Amino acid sequence: MEAAAGQGTVFAPSLEGMKHVRSDNGEMLAKPFLDVCKKILPVIDKFGAAMALVKSDIGGNITRLETKYLSDPSKYNQLYTMVQEEVDAKTAKGSSSCANGLLWLTRAMDFLVELFRDLLAHPDWTMSQACSDSYGKTLKKFHGWLASSSFTVAMKLAPDRKKFMEVIAGTGDVAADMEKFCTIFPPFLEENHKFLASVGLDDMKAS
Repeated sequence: MEAAAGQGTVFAPSLEGMKHVRSDNGEMLAKPFLDVCKKILPVIDKFGAAMALVKSDIGGNITRLETKYLSDPSKYNQLYTMVQEEVDAKTAKGSSSCANGLLWLTRAMDFLVELFRDLLAHPDWTMSQACSDSYGKTLKKFHGWLASSSFTVAMKLAPDRKKFMEVIAGTGDVAADMEKFCTIFPPFLEENHKFLASVGLDDMKAS
């Protein structure tokens, strides 16, 4: 049964969207993937200031990829077409490339998945602990000193865990939806990494 608008957890819209990310042939589709990432932004909002950096980063990368997609939706229907085009043109490593956008968007999503996994696995952890742990497992190794130190400062602003869980629960079962999110979403992210690795782009770092 479909949840009526405004019901269910903050995860409900993205879980619904995940059903449409692959084509019938199993290809990753640009718009549905970006829409799922967009639908996760309200979850990040609930973190407040702690995630302001992450949110603007994710939002900027979604916009970059979406702008490219909208420039020719039939041509860029598949998510990887825009990156492959840059690889062929040798522009993929540029800081404003779609390849770079997809890479950092995927890494930010990896971070969120780990964070939700931590919240599920460690009921006794504070939000800051969960944030630091998931950051260490995902984004940290790609961040230089600057990005890393600003991230560490931001994490100190993480909200109270209990309040956060109440806010994102809405009227649904938040643990169940979080669990689903952490199960259904990662294979898409793994596929992105696999594709980016195949064109030599999965290990780019930030300053």
